[in-house]
Amino acid sequence: MTDPYVNCPVFENENYLIRLIMPSDDRDLFLVYSDEKAVPFFNSDNCSSEFHYTQLEHMQGAIEFWLQEYRRRRFVRWTIIDKRIPQAVGTIELFNRHAGDYFDNCGLLRLDLRSDYEHEEEILEILSMIIQPAFALFDCGMIATKIPAFAGERKKAAERAGFSYSEEKLTGGDDRKVYQDYYVMLK
Repeated sequence: MTDPYVNCPVFENENYLIRLIMPSDDRDLFLVYSDEKAVPFFNSDNCSSEFHYTQLEHMQGAIEFWLQEYRRRRFVRWTIIDKRIPQAVGTIELFNRHAGDYFDNCGLLRLDLRSDYEHEEEILEILSMIIQPAFALFDCGMIATKIPAFAGERKKAAERAGFSYSEEKLTGGDDRKVYQDYYVMLK
């Protein structure tokens, strides 16, 4: 696999296109990040924002920040486009997390979807496109994703994809805050 920070891969199947986020995604993604039903599913652990944007300018700022962090090689944020509409319906973030806890050398995956896509089959289809390549892209032995206890459809999709619940806690960076509800898949 190539270095995702040099040549960001594109994933595509019949229904979805997953490609590096672009500033022109702002209006579609504003519908995702302003969706109050979707926000509780987002993983903002160890982040400076809860990812709930009520103004388009805030969404534009977030995209600019995500692209800046991509250029700094901190993480990749892809846009998920439903080709049937066609419209951006969410994002996926991935990076290799280096830390002093169980989640060291771990591909941390954040999946943010519009609430009307929070269904087992849709989530499974999206995850299936990116999980296996992620191990090589981010040179990691494990992929982890947060799934809150109330996220039943997401949990079913992740388990079908091969993830299992981890009792281990993720420890935040500077503040050392402890986070839970992670599901993992080993290489």
